[in-house]
Amino acid sequence: MKIVILDGHTLNPGDNPWDEVAKLGELKIYDITPPDQVVERSLDADIVITNKAVFPADVISKLPKLKFIAVTATGYNVVDIAAARARGIPVSNVPEYSTDSVAQFVTAMILELAHAIGRHSDAVHAGEWSTKQDFCFWDTPQIELKGKTLAIIGYGKIGKRVGEIAEALGMKILTAGRDLAKVREVVAQADVVTFHCPLTDANRGIVNRELLSLMKPTAFLINAARGGLVVEQDLADALHAGTIAGAAVDVVSVEPMKPDNPLLKAKNCIITPHIAWASFAARKRLMQATADNIRAFQAGTPVNIINS
Repeated sequence: MKIVILDGHTLNPGDNPWDEVAKLGELKIYDITPPDQVVERSLDADIVITNKAVFPADVISKLPKLKFIAVTATGYNVVDIAAARARGIPVSNVPEYSTDSVAQFVTAMILELAHAIGRHSDAVHAGEWSTKQDFCFWDTPQIELKGKTLAIIGYGKIGKRVGEIAEALGMKILTAGRDLAKVREVVAQADVVTFHCPLTDANRGIVNRELLSLMKPTAFLINAARGGLVVEQDLADALHAGTIAGAAVDVVSVEPMKPDNPLLKAKNCIITPHIAWASFAARKRLMQATADNIRAFQAGTPVNIINS
């Protein structure tokens, strides 16, 4: 079988070769594939592996040889599932590979907002400590998390793992799912709000001016889920106005981030480039699971099929 990887650099920037997948067929790897080259590069493929290369209905219709789409992610909104189903093309994903990595990263974001470790380290390197008379100094409040309340919006595998770590730090946990009234209720009580829900039409832009106005002025907001959950101008405005104390986002609405994104100039806003999932251990699991999905399909016993 001919196998094509359209965005191989995502999982293998040089430290994680595609050896397991290479055993399964004639393999062609493209590091990055622009949208206008997806059809051309996939035309002769029996199996396509994609992370962010998009397969809408019109693309799928132009690939008569395609038999299987393997998405190297848990989320699968890059594929028109209905169109694939209509063609009889199974689509697989990889659930749960990044649970621990994302939960660890979110915890790091919470701790950074609580302590501003990077900011204080930069200040020391800039010579500020050497100018002080006292043995210590701090530019931001140092916040103890014990006794604080964490609201987790989306209480799946990642949300639960974040909750376990937060409980170990002595935090109180509140949770909410799809019920908007419940989301508003827990957000209003929380010292930290973290989102771990998939992006849907129902919750797109849920973090807007109205929801932010319910938060405590001392509260922090974390988003390591999907950028589309946040109305970014509203979040930037809330940070500038002091409606909330700070935010940390690992995802934005358009990635790579545009230079005019309002969060870039927002006050007390930590932004990281969608890396919560990207530990070596998580990428290794993801690649192995993708190979396992393809192997199962080839054996006639497909697993992790989204559109079965």
